[in-house]
Amino acid sequence: MNSELFHHTHPYRPFIPENATKLIVGTLPPPRFTTRELKEGDVDFCYGSRDGMLWQIIDRIFNLDLKFENTPEAVKQRKEFLARKGIGICDTVESCRRDKVDASDLGMLHVELRDLVGILKENEKIDTLLFTGGNSKNGPEFFFRKLLKEQDIKIKVISNDVPRVHQFLLDGRSINTVSLTAPSGSANRAIGSMELYKHLKKQNPEFNTIDFRVLQYRRFFED
Repeated sequence: MNSELFHHTHPYRPFIPENATKLIVGTLPPPRFTTRELKEGDVDFCYGSRDGMLWQIIDRIFNLDLKFENTPEAVKQRKEFLARKGIGICDTVESCRRDKVDASDLGMLHVELRDLVGILKENEKIDTLLFTGGNSKNGPEFFFRKLLKEQDIKIKVISNDVPRVHQFLLDGRSINTVSLTAPSGSANRAIGSMELYKHLKKQNPEFNTIDFRVLQYRRFFED
């Protein structure tokens, strides 16, 4: 292995409250979270990048008045919310190597995955995985499907509408997966091409891509 490649390790352990029934699943935070070179406005926790939208979306859905700053209070707010709502976070990637030091999923090389199937077996209340992206190469769903295939676990389509919903059985237990539109700027173009977004934008010119995600995420986070 080329020693000059950047070793991008996940800086956070899975955060899974005992009452968790849902699990947010991504890949891993931007490299600056590994090197501990956080920017002003970053939060030192999962999905804490100031460039990401997940916590903005959750903040709007639940009216949390979250702080977006690198403080212990901001981290505490997020952990308390997750524990209260029974939502965990466990990304698929433990580490990877990078030729170019950026946050691109496609740029990940020599990827080491977390044993997410084993983690699900240990947390028997979880019945829904919320992927922060679809099944594109090196995305969270892509890697999770690889883990299922290795264990010969079949996954079936429940709904092919965006966000797509699939289901698989784990030791007789039914678990759904939801492929949410990614909470990153890179997904804005895809949203802009969706007929539903165009329709809603025509009805209200002020409607934007974050509004669209809030609408989409709400039904899977609130129930």
